[in-house]
Amino acid sequence: MTWRTGGLTVDVLQGDLTEQDVDTIVNAANNDLILGGGVAGAIAQRGGPVIQAECRAIGPIEVGGAAITGGGKLKAPFVIHAASMRLGGRTSAETLRGSTRRSLEIASERGLRSIAFPAVGTGIAHFPLDDCARIMLEEVVRHGAHDTSLKEVRFVLFGDDADAAFRGEAERQLSVE
Repeated sequence: MTWRTGGLTVDVLQGDLTEQDVDTIVNAANNDLILGGGVAGAIAQRGGPVIQAECRAIGPIEVGGAAITGGGKLKAPFVIHAASMRLGGRTSAETLRGSTRRSLEIASERGLRSIAFPAVGTGIAHFPLDDCARIMLEEVVRHGAHDTSLKEVRFVLFGDDADAAFRGEAERQLSVE
């Protein structure tokens, strides 16, 4: 199912984030921009070492911020690294909101038209799925209310629980296309 907010279409699907044919995918990152396990590890493995090399040249960044690198061998030409936690730390509502907002801003500043997010902070950082879905979709709604180059936002999720949380929240916050 596809939803709308402002000029954006929003899709929620289960799948492999690294296989998305979009302008940029978002990495659930730590502020040191070290690509370890989970989403970051999959991005590093599929995209190749050039992504980590670019991250080393940029990081560290502030917790709650984001940074952009090339996509290496990924279909997406760019990766935006949403730093919702410190290395080995946890994600908070404030850092998730900030890193989601900054990811959307960077995409728009670059003139990108499509972006795909994972459920940032819900893996090793232990942030609750329902709260993640609510906060990330609130930020998409906020972003869609302003001028933006973005036209499509995807949430590409792993597992039924994440899918259900994001679909439920999309139904609460967004209108069906």
